[in-house]
Amino acid sequence: QVQLVESGGGLVQAGRSLRLSCAASGSIFSIDSMAWYRQAPGKQRNVVAVLSGSQTNYADSVKGRFSISTNNAKNTVYLQMNSLKPEDTGVYYCNFRTRQSLFGRAYDSWGQGTQVTVSS
Repeated sequence: QVQLVESGGGLVQAGRSLRLSCAASGSIFSIDSMAWYRQAPGKQRNVVAVLSGSQTNYADSVKGRFSISTNNAKNTVYLQMNSLKPEDTGVYYCNFRTRQSLFGRAYDSWGQGTQVTVSS
């Protein structure tokens, strides 16, 4: 079982920056991917950024403004958000897809969510 704890959300003015963190603990043999999702009010949860190995992918709406990264131990994932816009407002969830053994199935774990509000 993997536990994820998020931090770093808050209220910020448009144009400013925030950095989200998500720390993982528990039984992890390997990590397939780490990702950040966003759920705006009244909308479904959508992927914002994905880190798999050394490859990153971003939603078109955040390309050039957001950056996903991890630490050396690969147990924490970050989302650096620059030039924030009001439409970036939402609850941000981190996701780890992990395995507990070499040929074990992949499991998805989710953080508790952190609110990001961008005022105009």
